[in-house]
Amino acid sequence: MGIEVKNLTKKFDNKTVINDISFKVESGEILAIVGFSGSGKSTVLKLICGLIEKDSGIIETSGDIAMVFQYSALIDSLNVEDNIAFALKERKDLRKKYTERQIKNIVKEKLALVGLSGIENKYPSELSGGMQKRVSFARAIVTSPNIILYDEPTAGLDPVSSTLIEDYIVRLKEETHAASIVVTHQMSTIMRTADKIIMLYNGNVVFTGTPQDLMRQDTPYTKQFVTASLEGPMTMLQN
Repeated sequence: MGIEVKNLTKKFDNKTVINDISFKVESGEILAIVGFSGSGKSTVLKLICGLIEKDSGIIETSGDIAMVFQYSALIDSLNVEDNIAFALKERKDLRKKYTERQIKNIVKEKLALVGLSGIENKYPSELSGGMQKRVSFARAIVTSPNIILYDEPTAGLDPVSSTLIEDYIVRLKEETHAASIVVTHQMSTIMRTADKIIMLYNGNVVFTGTPQDLMRQDTPYTKQFVTASLEGPMTMLQN
């Protein structure tokens, strides 16, 4: 088992942002959670990894959970090696497990996996946005997690960099056999990475299926989402 969510509900004040949703992600599978901005997608990730508490429902996970944040969230004052090695050095269950030489070898291995060999001594400010994102991938998998959560992994990237990131999401699934969730609203990310999809609107699941099911536009929700239409059952939140 990777991730199983049953009847999950979360409210902020009097507003229900996640309303009795259920889904399952097996090991070696990628679930895309999609929907317009404000639909509750990122809240689901925060609930799964324990950043916020659920109001009701069940979240069952197997093993270690890694989170890839929307804008990399690298520590500017640390070089690439120290950013990636941070969990190995600071987590109570890991800090005495590896020697310095072993940590260097693990960092080298993870950087090679994301196509960034030889940049251990560079700082985040010296890297492009796409490279920072890939370093954040290496940091996420340094503990060999069973579950990887990606929050808008292609946000702010150009189309070519987005494609590269999408390819690495699939590669990491194949290499780690982790159960993965990708929160996104970008069609290329959905089509290139997802094995299955749930669509949220106002905290409710309004579609479940495969990328191919989504593209058939058989429901008013999928038609509006795929065509990016203003007409349909989903209304964009106004600031």
